[in-house]
Amino acid sequence: MSSPFYFPSNALENVSERTRECLERLRIHEREKTDLTSYPSTKLAAVLVLLFERAGELRVLLTTRSKSLRSHPGQTALPGGKVDETDVDIVATAYREAHEEVGLPLNSPHIYTLCLLRPFLSSSKLFVTPVVAFLTDLSILDNLRANPTEVDCIFSHPLEAILDPTIARKEALVPMGSEHWPYEVELHSTTDTVLSWLNDATYRMHRFRSSASPIKGLTSEILTTTAEIAFARPPTYERYASGQIQEFPMLYRILKDSGISSRAVMAASTPTSGAVTPV
Repeated sequence: MSSPFYFPSNALENVSERTRECLERLRIHEREKTDLTSYPSTKLAAVLVLLFERAGELRVLLTTRSKSLRSHPGQTALPGGKVDETDVDIVATAYREAHEEVGLPLNSPHIYTLCLLRPFLSSSKLFVTPVVAFLTDLSILDNLRANPTEVDCIFSHPLEAILDPTIARKEALVPMGSEHWPYEVELHSTTDTVLSWLNDATYRMHRFRSSASPIKGLTSEILTTTAEIAFARPPTYERYASGQIQEFPMLYRILKDSGISSRAVMAASTPTSGAVTPV
């Protein structure tokens, strides 16, 4: 099975066999066929799922959004934002936003795009395409700098801990009962919510304790899918609520039938932050 992205075999010379297998599964991943040509371009976005290996473990780069932002301040996010008319494609959107938010070098020879995942729907009705990539030179991480207008901090988390939260116990986690983990459970919290704007479908919100802000909502959804593909196994918990919509075509059809996509065109004239907001 071929991939549209260049990924030389020698790029994996210094990674563990397990990480190599994970990256190969991501590299050959074929996402659901999607057609968003009729959806407003102003409601399309991308995020960068930047993976790297440290001490034999596959980790993902994350940020905590600035508390000065108008929407979802202080929440965990993947670097990303809305498509700009200057972007040549959705991959360029993800890398441009990562460059703007954390100073990730553009066109780096040490960053390889692995695959695209199917679009995810955010609470602001954005269709967000995750771009999964692998970083081979860890010194780049040392030179990242948070853009203070958008990002409060940069951190990472074990990707497999999204499938099995107990793996995160070895991390320097925020204290229980603190601002960043006010929940009574130790590592993983869920809440089921009925979404009236989505034909009263139920959505299960997942929250994962981390070394910074909780990983939740849209970010946790994207990382769970990434981890399921990479490690070829489901999570240790029940991911979806009963009746939760899981297929992209059904999500898109409901939005179109309800006229949300048309209203999104009108809403696009209102200035908003370019950052992708968590569910």
